[in-house]
Amino acid sequence: MPKDNESIPFLGPVEPSEPLGFSADQMIRCEECLRANPPTRVSCLYCVAPLPVTESSERLRKPVLRQPEKHQPGYNNILIPPDRAVAAETVNEVAALLKLSPENVQALTSQSVLMPVARTASREEAELVSDRLMRLGLSCVTLSDEDLGLSSSDSTLRRVRGMRFDEDFLAIQLAGGEEIEVAWADVKLILTGRLTETRVEITERLTRKPENELLDTSEFFRDETVIDFYTATHPYTWRVGASGFDFSCLENEKSLIANENIARLQHALLARAMYAEFDETYARVRNLLELAWGTQQENQSSGWRRTGPGKLSVGLSATKSNENQFSRYSRLRYYFYVIKKIR
Repeated sequence: MPKDNESIPFLGPVEPSEPLGFSADQMIRCEECLRANPPTRVSCLYCVAPLPVTESSERLRKPVLRQPEKHQPGYNNILIPPDRAVAAETVNEVAALLKLSPENVQALTSQSVLMPVARTASREEAELVSDRLMRLGLSCVTLSDEDLGLSSSDSTLRRVRGMRFDEDFLAIQLAGGEEIEVAWADVKLILTGRLTETRVEITERLTRKPENELLDTSEFFRDETVIDFYTATHPYTWRVGASGFDFSCLENEKSLIANENIARLQHALLARAMYAEFDETYARVRNLLELAWGTQQENQSSGWRRTGPGKLSVGLSATKSNENQFSRYSRLRYYFYVIKKIR
């Protein structure tokens, strides 16, 4: 008897329902690992090395917009405020390029200050973003973390523990008793912002069940006003926080409330540093900064602990803070303040 499949007619090859990928001629070979990559990529899919640019790939390349790891340097695309309203068609093209919503792009292009629109792990990808934006009629500058003075978080940030006011100079007091004197005329830029930190701590008991037993959970929130200022004589970011600062320099104006003291200290600095520019734009653009410079989150484990005979527990904590974001914005404002003064 004939089998069931013997009566099925031969129909030939089935046409694919989706378009085919790139041909072998269109693929780009990595010069480091010699593997083939799609012409849309800027860096190698396998070893992350920059790919050579061909005549066909120049048109097809698209940014991946992969954020750098914590230990990697980053490259930032800074949008220069346009001098006129951006057309709706351009807004849609920019949104597709940056993987943002048209509403977010519209908000970014309507700001009067320089705004980061992308942060990538490679200079080649950042330059591609800048090139695409310039073709769409928008001006963009590519700055690395090193350009902003952020290649090492501890290299430029100095936390001020106290101050002493003199008629001609400001004495900056650091941890360990070190004191640095700066003439009031050399204080050039003063910025203000708010740092927020949320920490969630969880303690779980290890069990043989699919999910551990929750023993305890706690949530902590910190909200602090800070002042950053820059001087002509030092490349540092001098940072004053409401907590950990000795407000004795305010003398009779010193209050028992930290937020009141930081506001009075800001007023005292502006009254004496008459040549300094004051910048409080961070509060206005903070939500938009999340698009490229998101708040940093860190997860930590406190390890296993024995809570009884045959019982083990583990502690986990998740911390979310905007301090790195404010530090980048502060250095960005200082960078362009210096450029503006040179010009």
